[in-house]
Amino acid sequence: MLQTQKPVILELNTRVWLQSLNRDDHSPLTLAQVPDAALDRIAGVGANFLWLMGVWTRSPKGREQALALLPKFRGALPDIVAANVIASPYAVFDWQVAPELGGREALADLRRRLRQRGIGLILDYVSNHVARDHPWLYRQPDWFIQGSERDLQERPGDFFASQTRAGRRIFAHGRDPWFPGWTDTAQVNAFNPDYRQAVRQVLFDLAAQCDGLRCDMAMLLCNEVFATTWRDHIDPFDSPPEEIWQELIAALREQFPDILLIAEVYWDMEAELLRLGFDYCYDKPLYDALLHCDAGRLRAMLSTLVAHQDRLLRFTENHDERRAVTAFGEARSRAAFTLAATLPGAFLLHGGQLEGRATHLPVQLARRPVEASLPDHEDYQRRVLRELGAAPFRLGQWQLFEVLPPLDGHDRPDQLFAYGWACPGDWRLVIVNLGASPAWGRVPLAAWPEIATGSWRLEDCLDDACYDRDGARMTREGLEVLLPARGAHLFRFRPA
Repeated sequence: MLQTQKPVILELNTRVWLQSLNRDDHSPLTLAQVPDAALDRIAGVGANFLWLMGVWTRSPKGREQALALLPKFRGALPDIVAANVIASPYAVFDWQVAPELGGREALADLRRRLRQRGIGLILDYVSNHVARDHPWLYRQPDWFIQGSERDLQERPGDFFASQTRAGRRIFAHGRDPWFPGWTDTAQVNAFNPDYRQAVRQVLFDLAAQCDGLRCDMAMLLCNEVFATTWRDHIDPFDSPPEEIWQELIAALREQFPDILLIAEVYWDMEAELLRLGFDYCYDKPLYDALLHCDAGRLRAMLSTLVAHQDRLLRFTENHDERRAVTAFGEARSRAAFTLAATLPGAFLLHGGQLEGRATHLPVQLARRPVEASLPDHEDYQRRVLRELGAAPFRLGQWQLFEVLPPLDGHDRPDQLFAYGWACPGDWRLVIVNLGASPAWGRVPLAAWPEIATGSWRLEDCLDDACYDRDGARMTREGLEVLLPARGAHLFRFRPA
């Protein structure tokens, strides 16, 4: 049985991962040839799911466009050669496992071996667009948003011309309404009923090959967003009565009731996508609050209903964001990691994050640079992940605690955050200082009356330090803590 309560999801760039496993051989590995030792390392991290980013067949036209960007890629890979450049995994040419990865059979073999280790497989579904040379454009042009010659002349970055069986057509590139089009893609028409029926069959086929789907830019297909983005190129009366995700997810659940569905979503639309049937949504607001040290916003988010927080995917790094040690700085990235990993909801771990890699790799590259790891940084994060396997995190109840000034102090320690996980006879207490200076505070644990009798040894899972404290005082007056800048405690309670 796969763990779906507070799971850890490891994202790996498939091509980069396979290349890193086979650096000394010019013949790339297929998915079926991944060594068992590599899968054991994934299990050793504590991952419950592996998200393999980029297994579908990529676009030949997309690679041509990516090759033109080779000089820009040198910043990430100084010794880059043309063979290192591939098309974006988000410009899908065909919804089939790429032949060079071993095809469908190789993926099935890898999934079987992951399952033997209790790990589920998550794959991408790119919902908003396909590659600009996807066969659908030629065969089914009406499944796409189309423009005019004037659109092409005035907005060449958002439109392109292509031959179809119905003649020459002008198509829109896929786009986010706030940014220019993705020029290696073509925008689907989410309001077209024939397209909806076709994509349902695609989703059924993808779901048969994995345990979960991460749906790229899922909010772009919501009726209101889609209608607003393409209001000049669709008839508003064509808007279907039902949201596409509601329709697709309901059908998908009938055939695959246990499929895990994750929405990449922004613009504070998490609640809407959860309402439409997703299991988890990206928690970009948490990332932004951590990145910008917005303690007030973070405290407000942690005060929301736990039932909502349970369905958020927390992260401090992914393939779209800068590397955490670069974006936050090494010390602050550890504090942010502690919070993101131990809050309610799922946690996304990005490949290379543990080792402290600093290079943000474009998704059009199949090789990463060699980087020195940060052993202390890795040890710290592994300690956090190791503790997530304990019963309080997997089975217990989460509780946000108030942080008060110390008994002989006056200033409220606004940068201190405290919360805990509890199940019968087992407790974990997390306290993090997000501030740039030491913080002293007091955490009343009255919500845990069971600890009021007797004395307790608080074992810090992060550095093996131990502190003996009186249970009655902790519940009545609070546990006093003094944390250095960006410091954290992850306490395990043991009878003293």
